[in-house]
Formats: sequence, structure tokens, C-alpha cells
Amino acid sequence: MNEHFLLLFPLCCLTVAVTSLRCITCHLRTRTDHCRRGFGVCIAQKHEKCMVLKIFKDDALQISYMVCQKFCRDLTLDLNNRIYVHKCCNYNYCNFKL
Repeated sequence: MNEHFLLLFPLCCLTVAVTSLRCITCHLRTRTDHCRRGFGVCIAQKHEKCMVLKIFKDDALQISYMVCQKFCRDLTLDLNNRIYVHKCCNYNYCNFKL
């Protein structure tokens, strides 16, 4: 029985790796749609989703921030003449499109 488990274990690991949620990372994205810092991909861990935080001033996008975020939830805040929009999603690279 242990032999069967050892044969199937690598297949299970491969399946988990293939189905993992992938998100875009960018720690500073400017209005001109360029990532200035931290561009890449993160693989979401347990309880994580893809997240984007966009900061607006006078209805114009100022900067955005994208990562894998634990316990993510959608949220909008109006603070100091800026609007902070925090969006979460759970399919590959979805935070780049939000």
C-alpha cells in the first residue's frame, strides 16, 4: 500500500502546483500604466486572493498596487480627498484587469 502512495504523491503535488492561483505583483504602478517597482507574479497561498489597490484623486487614477493578499475583501474608502479602491478576485492574473 505504501508503494502505491509513493507513486501517486508526485502526481498530487503536480496537480496542486498546476491549479495554484497566480496573481500579478506590482508595488508601484503609475497612471501611465507602467510598473515602477516589484513587477512579477505571486502564487497565492491558503486564504489568499489576487488584490489590486487603486488610489484616485479628483476621479483620476494616481497609483495602484497589486499582490497576493490574505483574507482579501472588496473595500472603498474616501480619505483626505482621495478614494482608495481595494478589489479582490480569484482567477489567474485577474488583478491586472481590475
